[in-house]
Amino acid sequence: MEDRLQEAIANPQNMGEMPDADAVGTVGNPECGDMVRMWLKFTEKDGQKVIDRASFQSFGCQTAIAVASMATEMLKGKTLAEARELKSADLSAPLGPLPPMKLHCGDMVEGALREALRQESAEGDAATTSAPAPLASPTSSPLTSALQAPTLRSGKLKVVKLEPGDS
Repeated sequence: MEDRLQEAIANPQNMGEMPDADAVGTVGNPECGDMVRMWLKFTEKDGQKVIDRASFQSFGCQTAIAVASMATEMLKGKTLAEARELKSADLSAPLGPLPPMKLHCGDMVEGALREALRQESAEGDAATTSAPAPLASPTSSPLTSALQAPTLRSGKLKVVKLEPGDS
């Protein structure tokens, strides 16, 4: 593995629930059992809404955690428009090339970001949201039961949007 990927795995940044988040997005992949939840906090800068902070929780492999960690760092200071332009490959690029069987990690992080941004767009500038409870532990309920929701398609990967109470 490349040095940056190993560093992100060993020392993930911005991991954990953000109770004062303005938007939350959660996705999962029923094929591998991974889930990512991303919290975003916004601020106003030069008349535009920008991402002030981002954090995440993940039930997933080390690569999913590394990509989510890198993405939360890269999102700081981005406008909503800039964040909407980011793709899976952009979010994982600083880590170096991922093995083909790990590309879905970037897709999940992108999906969680898209869901949070979609929520922010739907809620409007004045609205605030309460963050959902932390992701349930793998032993508390079967992951597959939590993944029964409308699906989003990202290439060949099936990314499933999770509602806040589904975890």
